[in-house]
Amino acid sequence: MPPACNAPPVTVKTGCWSTRSGSDPVNRFRRIMLGTKVVPDDPTSHPSIPLPFYFSLYFLPVDRMYMDHYEHCDTRQDGPSIEGASEVDPLIPLDLDLESDSEAQERRLLKKLDKRILPILCLLYLFAYLDRSNLGNARLQGLPGDVLGGDPTGVLFDWVNSAFFFTYILLQIPFTVLSKYYNPRIWIGCSAILWGICSLSMAGAHTFTSLIIARLGLGTFEAAFGGAVVLYFSFYYTKAECGTRIAYWFGFAAVAGAFGGLIAYGIEHINVSIANWRLLFLLEGTPTVLLGLLCLFILPDRPESTQFLTAAERKIAISRMNRGTSGDFGAVVRRSHVIAAFQDWRIYVGGVIYFGLNCALASLSAFLPTIIGTMEHEDAMAQLLTVPPYAMAGLVLIVTSYSSDRLQIRGPLLVCTSTIGGLGYLILLGATRQQDVRYGATFLITSGTYSSIGLMNAWFSHNLGSETKRAAGIPLYGAIGQIGGILGSHLYPLTEGPAYTSGFIVSASLLFLAALCALLLSVSFRLDNMQRDKEHGKPDPDDMVDTSELADKAPGFRYVP
Repeated sequence: MPPACNAPPVTVKTGCWSTRSGSDPVNRFRRIMLGTKVVPDDPTSHPSIPLPFYFSLYFLPVDRMYMDHYEHCDTRQDGPSIEGASEVDPLIPLDLDLESDSEAQERRLLKKLDKRILPILCLLYLFAYLDRSNLGNARLQGLPGDVLGGDPTGVLFDWVNSAFFFTYILLQIPFTVLSKYYNPRIWIGCSAILWGICSLSMAGAHTFTSLIIARLGLGTFEAAFGGAVVLYFSFYYTKAECGTRIAYWFGFAAVAGAFGGLIAYGIEHINVSIANWRLLFLLEGTPTVLLGLLCLFILPDRPESTQFLTAAERKIAISRMNRGTSGDFGAVVRRSHVIAAFQDWRIYVGGVIYFGLNCALASLSAFLPTIIGTMEHEDAMAQLLTVPPYAMAGLVLIVTSYSSDRLQIRGPLLVCTSTIGGLGYLILLGATRQQDVRYGATFLITSGTYSSIGLMNAWFSHNLGSETKRAAGIPLYGAIGQIGGILGSHLYPLTEGPAYTSGFIVSASLLFLAALCALLLSVSFRLDNMQRDKEHGKPDPDDMVDTSELADKAPGFRYVP
């Protein structure tokens, strides 16, 4: 528990509103969500913030415990500041000198974090991906005939599949930035509950419009989840650990592909009064809601405010956050870092990489059962045959991400995995009659694509310097990349089956383009590191680097190439 604080109530000024803590009565809902009470302040006294932002700032909360026990931070230009905070916080000392903490203590902390964080987040992503991609299985179970009037051309199904990406793309950036102001367990848990409800609603769809609305809602709430989780990992894991943890998390997308095929195969053999595809949505949506409720109670909040850790463990966790960087932690958004994210050419190149990877991924999730079905297999067997390629993808993803953490390289491995995925599509394009060869090519495609996306997420999670730039930059390249998901949803119309020549050519080309862009980024990061080493000398990897002003442009900051 944090030490008792006898200081007067703290006032947090956000530019046009003030948040007072202490003994003031608070609304129960806002107390649970935010731990604060918001009262109006005089907007004319803060002319530096544009008037249209005043209303939105009402919804940008500050956790009471977090503010009562957070070190003084002067962010009058870019975020909330604290008046009356003690100069030396007993939980977060200014020097962060932890010489008394041994490596054994840190290893114990890491195991404790892994046991609490990874299971719940991995299971959430498993069902997020099941809820996102189960349309491909539902297609073989009769959804087009029941709801889309048969859909002989496959166009209506393509639009239902791609509707998810429209809201996902539009909302990922603002939602990830907003997530900095809320307790992670509340933000992530509520997102899961709401997208689970959207998935359940698809079981009751009877028209094309109702399916579209449900998919738009699914994209909305999964947008609040994906970027926030990648940002959340950077709260607790260093850049030498983040790649493997993100791989475990994203690897459950591959598990979802395999698991979804098994569930669909089992449902094919169940005799119930409702359509099999409706039962599929019910079985895969219900656990999501339950996991979201569980997340509200067990997921740790930020290191400086969580009660899951002891005071000594919080001290170590905060020190780990500051290795190689330090800056705008907590309920602070630096506008200069948001602008820097939108001006960083590397993020847009990362978006091109992610575009190609997501195009291939969307194609896989929605159409792999259909592609395997062209190999003269029955629908039920086609569902089952999707399992081994996804299982292989999960294994390769873990191996490549672990290697990237140990070697502290991302780009070269990303070049290799993207190229492997592209070669898989070329094999599908060329081997039109050899069914065994075509099936083997799906292993290359799933392994290359999933491994590449895992490496990509880990690459940018620590290469953007500050928390605000990560909160803006990660969803920015992600939003660009998700446009590839829309394209991938339209690459395999039934009229082009069973050859699907256009889809295979486009997917292969984009994966090769991703490999070239990854090579460009890796070389660029290496050149910047060499230039900074030459001008400022090599830094100690465990040193705290001040990135509060310049983010990743700080002289002491080094990229993972």
